[in-house]
Amino acid sequence: MSMYVKKLKSARSRVFQRGPGPLGRVASSGFTLIEVMIVVVVVGILAAIAVGSYSKSVQKNNRSAAKTALLDLAAREEKYFSLNNAYSSTITDLYGASTPLTFPLSIPLNSSSTKYTIAAPTIGAAATTATTTTPATFSFTAQAVNGQASDACGNYSINSVGQQSVSGTASGCW
Repeated sequence: MSMYVKKLKSARSRVFQRGPGPLGRVASSGFTLIEVMIVVVVVGILAAIAVGSYSKSVQKNNRSAAKTALLDLAAREEKYFSLNNAYSSTITDLYGASTPLTFPLSIPLNSSSTKYTIAAPTIGAAATTATTTTPATFSFTAQAVNGQASDACGNYSINSVGQQSVSGTASGCW
């Protein structure tokens, strides 16, 4: 070998050699396996918390959409009643003849994934006897379906006198 090649090999080996670090230890770079495992565990815990919070937020948003739809339907029923002295179970009476909506409604309305369904209202006709008068009534219920069915807040109902009720076990949802 030439003298030049020997000098080059010697220079390379000196550049890549590591000498002792503080306290006589050999200096190293990078992360140990334990450090990487700790980071993975911490990231996993944070991801689990974030996914749980996100899914609760999505369920809350779906409940809000269902409640808004029910309150809108109740207002439309009252408007129809003020003009016709009766409630309607036909969606075209409530939204107009050109509406693309049909019962049961899928909530959210503009979504490919239904979380609540609202069936046609239950209508009670007015009745008068010699001693009593029973007013006309209606009631709507938003029934939780698909992924929302596991929500502890349950279903939401509203009737013609404004009474709102829930079927779930959790409180403060609606």
